[in-house]
Amino acid sequence: MLTRKQLELLDFIQKRMARDGVPPSFDEMKDALDLRSKSGIHRLITALEERGFIRRLAHRARAIEIVKLPDAMEKPGFRPRVIEGDRSAPPKGAMPVEPVHAMELPVMGRIAAGVPIEAISEVSHHVAVPGSMLSGRGAHYALEVKGDSMIDAGINDGDIVVIREQGTADNGDIVVALVEGHEATLKRFRRQGGMILLEAANSAYETRVLPEAMVKVQGRLVGLIRCY
Repeated sequence: MLTRKQLELLDFIQKRMARDGVPPSFDEMKDALDLRSKSGIHRLITALEERGFIRRLAHRARAIEIVKLPDAMEKPGFRPRVIEGDRSAPPKGAMPVEPVHAMELPVMGRIAAGVPIEAISEVSHHVAVPGSMLSGRGAHYALEVKGDSMIDAGINDGDIVVIREQGTADNGDIVVALVEGHEATLKRFRRQGGMILLEAANSAYETRVLPEAMVKVQGRLVGLIRCY
């Protein structure tokens, strides 16, 4: 049985991963649960891991995988879904698994999670993603992450991020931002008066503060693909 705080944290992580495709940072968890320090979050994370609800991925900063949810959090009628592909026939009498169709997205090159790099508009290759990862009605594309400025948001160098094209963003969204028309970067977006703050998720990087006219949102993060 989970404590109230453990259940609140698991629910918060699950909702943020469903929304953004990446787990929240420890600071965001602390604020969401109204705790005074991150040490309380570390204890809750350890307790959830010991009880088999989450798994921390080795050598990946802030990388958390949800293994299972308590019965109280399971959605009615939930069944696991897999991408269609070559696989052996299920055992006789086994419950059929509902397939999820994969969709191919263009990978538009690399996006900087660090110092901005030149904006890339050339398609380098395509990647298959589950249709359930795509959200909204807008077009989607993928980018390969270069750099480590978003590691505390669970986004690592070499990851593939799935982006929904849109020209607006809410405070706290992770976006592809075009700076001065030629530099593209992946950062958390905040608006403050007439200025735009592009926040890294790594204390080694400073927040960039730019006039609104210098920043153009080109899309919002909706998913992440990682290979091991």
